[in-house]
Amino acid sequence: MAAQIKPYLAALLQKKLREEGRGLNDYRKIEVEINPLASSAGSARVKIGSTEVLVGVKLDVGEPFPDTPNEGVLIGNAELVPMASPDFEPGPPKPESIEIARVIDRGIRESHAIDMQKMVIKEGEKVWMVNFDVYPINHDGNLLDAGALGAIIALMNARFPKYDEKAGRVKYTELTKEKLPMTEIPIMTTFGKLSGTIFVDPTKREGDVMDTRLSITTLESEKASSMQKGGFGTFTKDDVLQMFDLAVEKGKELRKLLKQATSKA
Repeated sequence: MAAQIKPYLAALLQKKLREEGRGLNDYRKIEVEINPLASSAGSARVKIGSTEVLVGVKLDVGEPFPDTPNEGVLIGNAELVPMASPDFEPGPPKPESIEIARVIDRGIRESHAIDMQKMVIKEGEKVWMVNFDVYPINHDGNLLDAGALGAIIALMNARFPKYDEKAGRVKYTELTKEKLPMTEIPIMTTFGKLSGTIFVDPTKREGDVMDTRLSITTLESEKASSMQKGGFGTFTKDDVLQMFDLAVEKGKELRKLLKQATSKA
């Protein structure tokens, strides 16, 4: 099947066309829902075209990492459940789920989106631990951007649970009005390359046959906090510069969308 689809999609892309009628630099329609999960400290549902993910945030108290005793902890996870795609199988985490979690986590962590020094309860002993979990509901390509967008929305809207310091117990069901100390809104943009043509937001059909992939997380300062390549193909220096400029542009567009959605929540 892939051998038949690849030349067809490559021919479309060379004409600057996509199967859905969008341009090379266009995302599919993006929809966001803030805090759909009542049991989470913060959550988000994101749809990019037919791709849909849920992201939940849990705040807990634990020990800091030995090399960062004066900072809180951020941990990302992704679980690819069979209901989202026939390609996903039950069982231990597969390399794809580990990669998705690490790439999203790195983009947020390296952006310093959360002021982790403000997450310390007692230096070297107790800190707030921020856990976010990405759960695809339907996989039609580009889980990286959908998951990253969902993660940052969930984090922006998460609230601390009450913490009984004397008892050393977190009351998960009792949320305060205090939100995470966010300092940045990192946005990930993923590009595919097929037969020399670069495009934004690969669908599953495009992702299955594309030669290579690059995900770039950009900041409001128009700098990058992370880049992650996938696939066996190559990018030229000019390719990377072109994608970076476009990632900055898309970052501005998606940041505006997030701020509008948050103001209505």
